[in-house]
Amino acid sequence: MPAETDPHRCTLMAWPPDVPQCIYAAEQLEPARDAYAEVARAIARFEPVVLAVAPADVDAAKARVGDAVELAVLPLDDAWMRDAGPIGVHAGSGGIEAIDFRFNAWGEKQEHGADTAVGAAMARHLGLAVTEADMVLEGGSIAVDGGGTLVTTERCLLNPNRNPDLGRAAIEANLRDYLGAQRFVWLADAIAEDDGTDGHVDNVVAFTGAGTVLLQGCDDETNPNAAIAADNATRLRAAGYDVVEVPVLPYADVGGRAYPVPYVNVYAGNGFVAVPVSGHAFDDAACEVIGSQYPGREVLRVPGAVLAYGGGGVHCITQQVPA
Repeated sequence: MPAETDPHRCTLMAWPPDVPQCIYAAEQLEPARDAYAEVARAIARFEPVVLAVAPADVDAAKARVGDAVELAVLPLDDAWMRDAGPIGVHAGSGGIEAIDFRFNAWGEKQEHGADTAVGAAMARHLGLAVTEADMVLEGGSIAVDGGGTLVTTERCLLNPNRNPDLGRAAIEANLRDYLGAQRFVWLADAIAEDDGTDGHVDNVVAFTGAGTVLLQGCDDETNPNAAIAADNATRLRAAGYDVVEVPVLPYADVGGRAYPVPYVNVYAGNGFVAVPVSGHAFDDAACEVIGSQYPGREVLRVPGAVLAYGGGGVHCITQQVPA
C-alpha cells in the first residue's frame, strides 16, 4: 500500500444519504452535505473526485457540487468512504488493484447492507481489479508510510466486534498479505471519546514523509486524551519516528454537545493537504504546523465541526486511489 502522499489518480467520497441509519440524519444532514460539498469542490481543484451518490439524492448532490466532480450512483447507508471504500495497492503487474475488506459498520453499530458493497462497486467503476479480503477492516483504522510500516490501535483492531476469531498475529499476517505491511506499530488508543469507531488511528496519526509522523496531542492534562497522546508519542518514538505534535485538541459544540475535532485527521493529495478546522483559536497555528510538514502543498482549511459530530474528519470522508 503506497503512502497517502504519493501521487493520486483520484479521490473517492460518498454523499450523505437521506436514510434513517445515516449518522447525519435529521437536523445535521444538510449541514453535513454542505461540508462534504465544500470538501469535494476544494479537492477537485487539485485532482479528480468521484462521489458515490444514492439514486434518490442525485439532484441534491448536483445542486451543491455542480460539474466539479463525477457521480457514481450507488445505494448507500452512510458516507464514510475511508472505511467502506476500497484500498488501492501496487499490483504485481505494476498497476493498481483494489483490496476490498469486509465492512461491518464499526462492529455492527448500524445497518450496512449497502455499504458492504460500496468498496468493490467503486473500484469496478474505476476499472480496477478487486481482491476480496476475508477480514473486517476500516481504512481509518490504519496509517501506512508507504515503506511497509503500518500503525494502528489495539482498541480498534483487537476489538472482538470486528474479527473475534483473529488474534494479533493473525491480523498482522492478513495485513502483510493484503497490504504488504512488514512492520507494525501498535498504539493503545486514539481519541478517548471515539466510541463510534473504537479508536481509529487516523484521528491522531498522519505520515508526512520519510521518518516523520504528525501526532495529535492534548495540552489539557485533565483530559484523558493527554495521557493517550503521551503514550502514543512514546510508542512512535520507540519505533524510530520523528514525532511532530499538534499540541491542542479543540472541541466544537454541535447540537448542544461538545465534540473533539482532531487537527491531525488530515487528507494529503496532489499538491494539497486538507485540515479540519472549527473556529478554534489554535486553528491558524495548527495549519501552520501541519503545512510545514507538507512542503509544496497548499493547506486547505475545511469545516471540521459537523464531521466531528459524525465521528470523523476530512480523512474519514475521503479515500485516495493511487496513481
